[in-house]
Amino acid sequence: MELDYKAIGKRIKIARIKKNLTQEAIADKIGITPQHVSNIETGNASVSLTTLVAIANTLTVSVNDLLCDTVLISKAVFEKEAKELFEDCNEYEIRVLVDVLKATKQSLRTVKLFEDKIEDNR
Repeated sequence: MELDYKAIGKRIKIARIKKNLTQEAIADKIGITPQHVSNIETGNASVSLTTLVAIANTLTVSVNDLLCDTVLISKAVFEKEAKELFEDCNEYEIRVLVDVLKATKQSLRTVKLFEDKIEDNR
């Protein structure tokens, strides 16, 4: 399994922006260059475990929050993101989003059943 460094970088950038920190501030706090932070955020550089933990600690997020696009068991992270997504929605937006989610879920399960039947017939 390969790590998705672009997804990790994107999550780092989002967490950094939410904390209102600059790349320079993160770099200063963990002892790397701002350019390296930039390269990590764009996925142009891999991030060591030590640096990833330092970034997570600085941003007060879990490493799971940063790796959830690569880790197979990440349901809790995505449930938290879904909850946060709804927090600033009005009633109409929530209703529309829930309708879209229901339709998407049904479609996913229908396609999965269809794929399973094809596999059974092979």
